[in-house]
Amino acid sequence: MTAMVKAEGVHKSYGPAHILKGIDLEVAPREVFCLIGPSGSGKSTFLRCINHLEKVSAGRLSVDGELVGYRQKGDKLYELKDSEVALKRRDIGMVFQRFNLFPHMTAIENVMEAPIQVRGEAKAVARARAEQLLDRVGLSDKARSYPSQLSGGQQQRVAIARALAMEPKLMLFDEPTSALDPELVGDVLDVMRGLAEDGMTMIVVTHEMGFAREVGDALVFMDDGVVVESGHPRDVLTNPQHDRTKSFLSKVL
Repeated sequence: MTAMVKAEGVHKSYGPAHILKGIDLEVAPREVFCLIGPSGSGKSTFLRCINHLEKVSAGRLSVDGELVGYRQKGDKLYELKDSEVALKRRDIGMVFQRFNLFPHMTAIENVMEAPIQVRGEAKAVARARAEQLLDRVGLSDKARSYPSQLSGGQQQRVAIARALAMEPKLMLFDEPTSALDPELVGDVLDVMRGLAEDGMTMIVVTHEMGFAREVGDALVFMDDGVVVESGHPRDVLTNPQHDRTKSFLSKVL
């Protein structure tokens, strides 16, 4: 079975700053893969490399068997044009810490926008799916509301619906609950739980250890640009093997 995501010796540097130092990991189809670690450990950078918002400095990264951002001919890698990268990126949904909704559009317009603009989908088709997706995230009653009229948790659920509107095969979540008030976190995690039950392949950078333990199929602890420890979430969280993992978990659990 082809891995949905495969990283082989992935490095990323910004000038002298070496952020990712040889990441090797695989994410299977339908797997919920959780990334944990302290701020600055490279988790978000790695996520951004997967959908080519950042270019890797060395190594190889593939999604569903295809290289991200490059084409291989013989032994050489050739960088894809921006238009080709954008085409591939349509298959990958990404949800950020900040919701990045268009403030001048209603919730339903935010969800409809990409299918119409990127895929050339008919408005009626896009609207029907947007209504289904808002219902799926529990916001059918907020379809005509603008982002400024929604709570942070509601905005994040609209952002998830917007990412799903492109029917991605992979969803990336970059600390999707970290900017939310504590009482709003549960609704967003419930939506993510539902996606996991439906078989969506997900990579989740998170500080929500309960979610990782309950919903995750695999967990990686990153620190200083490397994978320190990996395994089943319950094993890593209850019986970490590495001193650095133990130290981190003692502060967050």
